Amino acid sequence: MSDIKIQNLTKRYGDMLALNDVSLTIESGEFLILLGPSGCGKTTLLRCIAGLETPDEGEIIIGDKVVFSSEKNIFIPPGDRNLGMVFQSYALWPHMTVRDNMKFGLDVIKMPVQQADKRLAKVLTDLGMSELRDRYPSELSGGQQQRVALGRLLAAEPAVFLMDEPLSNLDARLRMDMRVELKKFQASTGSTTVYVTHDQTEAMTMATRVVVMKHGNIQQVSPPTQLYKNPQNTFVADFIGMPRINLLSAKRPKRAGSVFTNGDIELDIGWCPDQNEIIIGARPEDLAICKATKHKSSNFTVSSVLPNGPEVIVQLIGGSTSLLARVNHDVNLQQGELMEISFDKKALNIYDAETGQLINRPES
Repeated sequence: MSDIKIQNLTKRYGDMLALNDVSLTIESGEFLILLGPSGCGKTTLLRCIAGLETPDEGEIIIGDKVVFSSEKNIFIPPGDRNLGMVFQSYALWPHMTVRDNMKFGLDVIKMPVQQADKRLAKVLTDLGMSELRDRYPSELSGGQQQRVALGRLLAAEPAVFLMDEPLSNLDARLRMDMRVELKKFQASTGSTTVYVTHDQTEAMTMATRVVVMKHGNIQQVSPPTQLYKNPQNTFVADFIGMPRINLLSAKRPKRAGSVFTNGDIELDIGWCPDQNEIIIGARPEDLAICKATKHKSSNFTVSSVLPNGPEVIVQLIGGSTSLLARVNHDVNLQQGELMEISFDKKALNIYDAETGQLINRPES
């Protein structure tokens, strides 16, 4: 078992609270991604798991071993936690060949030569690096260097893989290729993997679950699809998705019902929350638009048309309200055209205007 239990973890740097009473269980064999903006605490949490940072309070259990406990005064050094880590910089020895870099961890634990050679041969083959085994890091591309860093990790066969933004130094196309490789790599090993990134595309395409963080607090822990469709608060809703979600602050007029307005548009959300002031969340693909056949006060004007391969992103303006819609690439729109808009009621997320928290829709 290589599950990880984090209980009430707190970490301070002077007056700054980097982790605020964080609790999280990472299941054995899952690919969990820590996601959030710079300074949210994701790297601090990873480094606490690795033993590179010492928390002020809380407990960390890896498998059946307590590796940190403030209450029991336990701190297991990084080298004794059976972890492997890939850094953003890859941290390769420049004077060592590909093979020797991968073999470094095995030399540290003094693995018998024949066993080490057999394991290295398999890793080099699995990563497609056999023909490059005698090259030095300076002779490799960014993607190849990353494979060496992964190979060093794989050769050591740790129970847990920790990865701190390992793709951030690569160009966009290679980053995409390496996402595929990383996902295959993790699936083939079945190792518990904790991965830090600020790139939501990496998180949404690779993770089994995503942990969204802000100011040292966990905002939501969900599989990618659920995170996109049902963000639990307005921060997660706004942070996840490209183009970004439409968030409309709206009030219920002086009558009961499911209709709300922000002054520029009236919207029937299809059910009646208790709150009179809400925030309506609508993904761009949940807006339907068509050319207006007659003038209405709620019509919107096309402000910008942004072709993007198989889709077109359309910005619409109505009064002081700006909306984004996602339409098919063959839709022909011109700036200044008047449009009628409608929303997919079932896809809307409704948030409390005061707390920003998701209001649960009544079961039908």
